Amino acid sequence: MGCRGTDSWSALLRVVAATDEHPGSTPPATLRPDPRHRMPGRGAWLHPTPECFELAVRRKAFGRALRLQVALDVSAVARHLGLHHEQHAPARPANGRAGSVRDQSTNHEAG
Repeated sequence: MGCRGTDSWSALLRVVAATDEHPGSTPPATLRPDPRHRMPGRGAWLHPTPECFELAVRRKAFGRALRLQVALDVSAVARHLGLHHEQHAPARPANGRAGSVRDQSTNHEAG
């Protein structure tokens, strides 16, 4: 999905949307990883790599693939992939460059 590449279903991670119903409001949908391919509902498929995930988030592909027009919380999928992902756009650091999800997930040694 993110990289637009194809692969066998066993090599891809399925992601489904779960919404918490609140009367009178449009709740955000939480994306849930479905590694066993068993959860009900429409699913989106992506390679379980940081690059494919980043592309899907940047291209807003999850909303299109799942046919949703609500805010999406992708943090559960990021955690499943071992990434730290901020829901909102990160503030730009003093050097003017925003860090990527991959940059944020690297371990920096103190010292």
